[in-house]
Amino acid sequence: MSNDIEIGRGKSGRRAYSFDDVAVVPSRRTRDPEEVSVGWQIDAYHFDLPVLAAPMDSVMSPATAVALGEAGGLGVLDLEGLWTRYEDPTPLLAEIAALDPARATARMQEIYAAPIQPELITARLKEVRAAGVTVAGALSPQRTQEHWRTVVDAGVDLFVIRGTTVSAEHVSGRAEPLNLKRFIYELDVPVIVGGASTYTAALHLMRTGAAGVLVGFGGGAAHTTRVSLGIHAPMATAVADVAAARRDYLDESGGRYVHVIADGGVGHSGDLVKAVACGADAVMLGAALARATEAPGRGWHWGPEAHHPKLPRGERVEVGTAGSLEQILFGPGHTADGTLNLIGALRRAMATTGYSDLKEFQRVEVVVSPYQPH
Repeated sequence: MSNDIEIGRGKSGRRAYSFDDVAVVPSRRTRDPEEVSVGWQIDAYHFDLPVLAAPMDSVMSPATAVALGEAGGLGVLDLEGLWTRYEDPTPLLAEIAALDPARATARMQEIYAAPIQPELITARLKEVRAAGVTVAGALSPQRTQEHWRTVVDAGVDLFVIRGTTVSAEHVSGRAEPLNLKRFIYELDVPVIVGGASTYTAALHLMRTGAAGVLVGFGGGAAHTTRVSLGIHAPMATAVADVAAARRDYLDESGGRYVHVIADGGVGHSGDLVKAVACGADAVMLGAALARATEAPGRGWHWGPEAHHPKLPRGERVEVGTAGSLEQILFGPGHTADGTLNLIGALRRAMATTGYSDLKEFQRVEVVVSPYQPH
């Protein structure tokens, strides 16, 4: 049965769904939430929580990366952010939080025009390593060839190549593009790469040897990609499509499992639940963690798209402060809006539907049930 809808006589489009459009259905069995496992493992690294922090200056500093690592998740540092451009970015983070909205984008472009300093990449990663947690850093595809050696030499455990969209086949007549397959093959550390939002794009990324694929395009709270470029991938459909690519690649490769990580549109606990239900092994959180009192953004949230020097495709948004990192992850919650106790909510949803671990929960029944908030 076709899922296409006629837009006009000359164009049809496939119906796609966001997390708000779907809901998880209870089954005949329930469990004790304390007996549910929410741990996952990628390559040799086990994590108690299926949570990666987005590499964004409003979310991650070396200190918050350590805090999330100690809590059982994975903090990913933006190695093109303020922490690798300035010896002490604290005053600049305070300035960005206080900027007048009309001036914010232009001033951020000025601040981020400072060059990346390789010695600061080394220093920040070593700071995280010294705390004894798993070390992860992110570069864009454009900067990977320039800085990857510095990142690996600093002792990174997981290398993240993250862009608005990342393809295994980038065509350019001006510069030699990053050959992902060759790069990953020659690297000594596992690589997580993305975003991808379609079955075909994800399958090609999996064939490069990536350990994980980030799923999402323009769905984050600070993105304006749909407005500025007209491109958007609803997350429930995107995750389910990439999960299908994972299944087919598992057969194609003779048993190689590539992890699917939902990146974008996971702002509340219910979104985390539905991301796993649609097939994600873990989620990358931006706005949800930017609401922590410890977050560098001080209640504001932005990504690298917000300060692009020529075509900004994001903005600085006020997300407010919901509680400490501990409260956001584990509670106790004092609001009912899904901003606190994300892990408790995931455990409760898995227990309510009768599943004991994340892989089992990926098989839960899901219905299309568009939600109209009050």
